[in-house]
Amino acid sequence: MRILGIDPGIARVGWGVVDARGHDFTAVDYGCITTAKDQGLPERLLFIFDSLTSLVDKYSPDLMAVEELFFAKNAKTAITVGHGRGVCLLVAGKCSLPLEEVTPLQVKSSIVGYGNATKEQVGVMVKSILGLSRMPRPDDVCDALAVAIAAAIKRSFRARVVRSQKTEMG
Repeated sequence: MRILGIDPGIARVGWGVVDARGHDFTAVDYGCITTAKDQGLPERLLFIFDSLTSLVDKYSPDLMAVEELFFAKNAKTAITVGHGRGVCLLVAGKCSLPLEEVTPLQVKSSIVGYGNATKEQVGVMVKSILGLSRMPRPDDVCDALAVAIAAAIKRSFRARVVRSQKTEMG
């Protein structure tokens, strides 16, 4: 399964394409969409939309995985980032891509095994899981790859539970 992982934002949108086969994960490509600070919000959102649509066209993912937002303190930042996240969801809908949303806690637990893991710990594990020579930078890119891996693990776990329930009901 090919997954396009997204770490949503306005200034930067991290993205990572990961091929998942069982417990094996391969980074196909990754990067960061950066919008111009001097542009208005509509222009920045359109740039994100066009860039993500191009990535879907180029890599033909089977699934889009997007990190859910969690901001405990800054409501204005949450609203602004929420606009960018909405564009990501719109691209999934427009391109008829199944969508998997994962929380930061699910990402950290899936990647590190600990829900309070630091960004550094997540980065080290992403590097190890994907067999990369160095941690992807900026953090948005590393987070997007982690989101893709976490979504694959979440889907795999859910499928095992369904199979187990079917076997028990037999």
